[in-house]
Amino acid sequence: MSASVVSSNVPLDSIVAVQHIFKSVSDSTGTLTILRDIDFALAPRETAAIIGASGSGKSTLLSIIAGLDTPTSGTVRLAGQDIFALSEDDRAALRAQKVGFVFQSFQLMGNLTALENVMLPLELSGTKNARAMALEMLKRVGLGERLSHYPKVLSGGEQQRVALARAFVVQPAVLLADEPTGSLDFATGDTVMQLMFELNRELGTTLVLVTHDKAIAARCERRIVIEAGKIRLD
Repeated sequence: MSASVVSSNVPLDSIVAVQHIFKSVSDSTGTLTILRDIDFALAPRETAAIIGASGSGKSTLLSIIAGLDTPTSGTVRLAGQDIFALSEDDRAALRAQKVGFVFQSFQLMGNLTALENVMLPLELSGTKNARAMALEMLKRVGLGERLSHYPKVLSGGEQQRVALARAFVVQPAVLLADEPTGSLDFATGDTVMQLMFELNRELGTTLVLVTHDKAIAARCERRIVIEAGKIRLD
């Protein structure tokens, strides 16, 4: 079922508005409702953690916010634009302009160097000074000496810093992070999160991250707790 257009009061200054999202899936055993009437808005520069038990729908909600998954009903507005009123191509174009991603598994291109990985989204958008911008961002994350290295010879922490550089180099309005420290040890994960929050403040990005780590969630201004498909805002 396609998403329906929802009319509700959305704060004028919101960059992300999640409006009455429901998500259900069906199989031979019946219908399972994963998300039930999820409704909240985030302001520019705000930081929010989505937390909940395993299987609670955290990553599903993040995918819907990104427009990568479609809700059963409800909608998401990104910078005022109803993303599910757009075609898939237009939605992808809006993501490229407004959204950055950081994943637990890094999602780097193995056949590209660190510099080429960070240049990639800039080149896809036709940015002329892609190399200079990527170089500057890799220096910012402490990888100025690792530009020509391929992911396979980088440590997990270095790979995630490349992923951060790639996400932030386009200066997205919204950064979505799914368990960004899930595959890192504590010390490395803490360093990566510190860097993520620093870049968030410097670039004025709205940060939305899925995490099971209460310490990371506590560093965010908002905590969106999913329980039995519904949310509770801390």
